[in-house]
Amino acid sequence: MPRFAPHPERRPVLISGASAGIGAATAEALAELGHPVVLGARRVERCADLAAKIRRNGGEALAARLDVTDSASVDEFVTAAEAAFGPAEILVSGAGSLVFGQVHQLTPDQFLDQVQLHLIGVQRLAHRVIPGMIERARGDFVIISSDTAPAPRPRSGAYPASKAGLEAMAKQMMMELEGTGVRASVVRPGPTMTEIGSDTTAEIIGPVLEDWSAWGFLRHNEMLRAANLAAAIVAVVSAPRGAHIQLTEVQPEARVRVDAVRSKP
Repeated sequence: MPRFAPHPERRPVLISGASAGIGAATAEALAELGHPVVLGARRVERCADLAAKIRRNGGEALAARLDVTDSASVDEFVTAAEAAFGPAEILVSGAGSLVFGQVHQLTPDQFLDQVQLHLIGVQRLAHRVIPGMIERARGDFVIISSDTAPAPRPRSGAYPASKAGLEAMAKQMMMELEGTGVRASVVRPGPTMTEIGSDTTAEIIGPVLEDWSAWGFLRHNEMLRAANLAAAIVAVVSAPRGAHIQLTEVQPEARVRVDAVRSKP
């Protein structure tokens, strides 16, 4: 057996949360590299539109409904994906949502819903996909986290707690998968312009931003774009065998200050 099982040139990709944002941008980026992509989300019609666009551009893509809070849905999604393109080589776990509020204000059911989506949903995907990757001695399992995991922000509901638990689980997975050929990796975005939280009312977001500012979380107004995170994910899964990019944090670059620009001599 070779020291590391080489990656095939064509690596089937499964993406949760692919109907918009980081998941959608990642699907397009990996399809452009020649990898077949399977787009999963509850809003399957949006995934279907994106899959059709990818196919028009010469790529391979399939859309299938996926609800990561439902084990049967996860199994059906992976089964359909592997029937279409073969065993999963890459999985990008990007399904997410955000309900703003103070911890004590959220109902226990609201809190649990977020944990189900951001933490247990990822474990459902791992349970279904990673055993096959271990059998083939290769695979990339990429977990989209958040910079709120190490640095919680007030009024962010269950999101920071869910992401902190997710990163603890990811670290455990890295230890457990060492020597199997399967690479579990975390991509940790900073503030990113996506649809998450975009339907929040001014009455809710106002106190959120006030508290964030008071606790020093608004250093500048720039935000990442989904394509920035897609580029980071491409770098992680494209690392050659023998290298394991375990944690990648991406923060928005501050706009260049006028006083920082030196005048030409």
